[in-house]
Parts: sequence; C-alpha cells; structure tokens
Amino acid sequence: MIFAARDGQPAAGDGGRPVLIGLTGPIGCGKSTVARMLGDIGGRVIDADELAREATTPGSQALPELRARFGAEVFDDNGGLDRAALAAIVFADPAALEDLERIIHPLVRELVDAQLEAAQRERVPFVVVEAIKLVEGGLAERCDEVWIVDCSPEVQRARLIGRAAAPDDGERRVAAQGPNLAARLTSQLAGRRSRLIATNGPLDETREAVEDALAELLDSRLA
Repeated sequence: MIFAARDGQPAAGDGGRPVLIGLTGPIGCGKSTVARMLGDIGGRVIDADELAREATTPGSQALPELRARFGAEVFDDNGGLDRAALAAIVFADPAALEDLERIIHPLVRELVDAQLEAAQRERVPFVVVEAIKLVEGGLAERCDEVWIVDCSPEVQRARLIGRAAAPDDGERRVAAQGPNLAARLTSQLAGRRSRLIATNGPLDETREAVEDALAELLDSRLA
C-alpha cells in the first residue's frame, strides 16, 4: 500500500520535501520491524546505525579520532575497526560512549542529509530515520514526528535472547540505555510531535497501529 496525497501526488512536508518520521526507542523493542513495515508501505528508510558503520569504514575520517581516543585495541590486524571491542568499552563506560557519539554523530548527520536530499529529488512520500540515538544525535529536531517504539521488559528480554546474543551482552546494552528509556525520551521530546508505538502484541496488530499512525500523520500534513 502506498500513501499519497488527495491529488494523487506523493504526500510531502514543507517545501515539497518528504514527511520525516524519526524512529527510536529501547533496544529489542521492534524499531527495525516497524521500519520494515513503513518501507513496505512506501517510505524510504534511513538506518542511522548502518550509516554509523559506513562512517567508520577503512579510510574514513573517523578512524584517526577513534584510535586517538580508544587506542589500538579497538582495531584489528588489518587496521579496521573492531566493533565488538569498541562496544565492550563504550557500553561499560558512559563517558566513553559520549566520546564515541561526539566523533560519530556529525558524520552520520552528513550522510543522513545526503539521503534526504536524494529522497526529495525522487519525490519519496515519506522518509523514516531509524536511530537509537535519534534525540542525542540531533536528528529528532528535524523530524515532523518522532515515533518511540516500546514494549514490556519481559518481551524485550525474550526478543534479545531470541536473537541468540550472549545474555550478558544484551543485559549490558539494556543497562547502557538506562531505565525507563521510552518515558525519558517522551519527556525530552515535550513540545515536539511524538507518539508511542507499542509492540507487545502480534505482528498484524503492530502493522495496524503503524498504518493508522502513518495515515493520521500524513492527513495532518495535508490539512
């Protein structure tokens, strides 16, 4: 299904740009699932985590800064970034995580800008930016609406285990995000348009909620 404006042209935001949805929330709660649903409906999905990996490929400008901050131990024998080693450091040290974000976030924003410009040229009806650090990375303020994807702690834990991740790794990542992340994000977004997408139920229930939320958002942009 493709959502379009009443005149048959793609729904767009101000100045003909695509409507921009920010997608964030706790790890393991279904951000990628919701993003895939929005992509199936007709949107362009920008995965900020993928762009962060792109920003740290061999030869990128981030690598010298990362080496200076974290040392040679986060690099492999070929000079590439050892992401597992880096994750072990930053998820155990909030100051280290802040330093990593300071290095990476500006580069990710540049890559997001390039994809947004391409989406506007191609008259994509809406764009979804999926990012764990959507608010902290400065991307939320650019969105027409931010969707916070959340589920119960029990469902979250079961999904992380289902991914076959080491139990202690999943717990460490959850702990790094801090307690009640969805509530804290909602508070940080006070005054901005946001909504909660609950994913505790079956996929068809989540899909219905996603389609309803999208229709409401696009209708509001056309009012």
